[in-house]
Amino acid sequence: MSPGEHAGGGGERSRSDGGADRVGGDGVGATAATYDRIAAHFSQTREYAWPEVTSFLDGREGAVGLDVGCGNGRHCEPLRERVDEAVGVDVSAGLLREARTRASERGYDGTVSFVRGDAGALPVGDGRADVAVYVAALHHLRPRERRVASLSEVARVLAPGGRALVSAWSTAHDRFEAAADAEAGFDAEVDWTLPGGETVPRFYHIYAPAEFDADLAASDLRVVESTVSSGNCYAVVAPE
Repeated sequence: MSPGEHAGGGGERSRSDGGADRVGGDGVGATAATYDRIAAHFSQTREYAWPEVTSFLDGREGAVGLDVGCGNGRHCEPLRERVDEAVGVDVSAGLLREARTRASERGYDGTVSFVRGDAGALPVGDGRADVAVYVAALHHLRPRERRVASLSEVARVLAPGGRALVSAWSTAHDRFEAAADAEAGFDAEVDWTLPGGETVPRFYHIYAPAEFDADLAASDLRVVESTVSSGNCYAVVAPE
């Protein structure tokens, strides 16, 4: 895995509202359709868990682990080693098929459940998750109110004493022409290029680190630790 995979990689090319395309609407159906379209190729480029995720999981355990925006399930693999039961949630049926295939081929399908669902309304009961990861998915939600609501959903499903790792693309990445110390980020389209040259646009909100912290503060989560790494904002969080 290259560092560029954290905020780019694969077949990605971005256009920001700093000089380009603005994207509107809540985009839930559009996000699902986009990732259904690119699921197989996208999954091929998402082989390994991020080191920030494996570092977060080190020493943690519990009954239930949750991966919000699980994609092809690459983070469910180390997560299920830390908990009795892991649950991966994603809005894309195509990516969930990739996740189930991956789990079956690698022999851990008996310890992970994959469920289709929206990060803004998680299909998980209150206080069920002891450990959660919400990585590289928050930035696909729009508008800001939905992003904050989804963070509060993570707070709702975390058990007392539970912890989650949240991440999103950041203006600190050198692929974006933006000041890392800006107070606000921007919306962007990031094209995914399929074999054969077809491009599929994807919505992203590129977070300024200060804005990321502000959205966390506006939610029902409590920030334990916040940092920027490999062009992404990260926070370890707990329910208030």
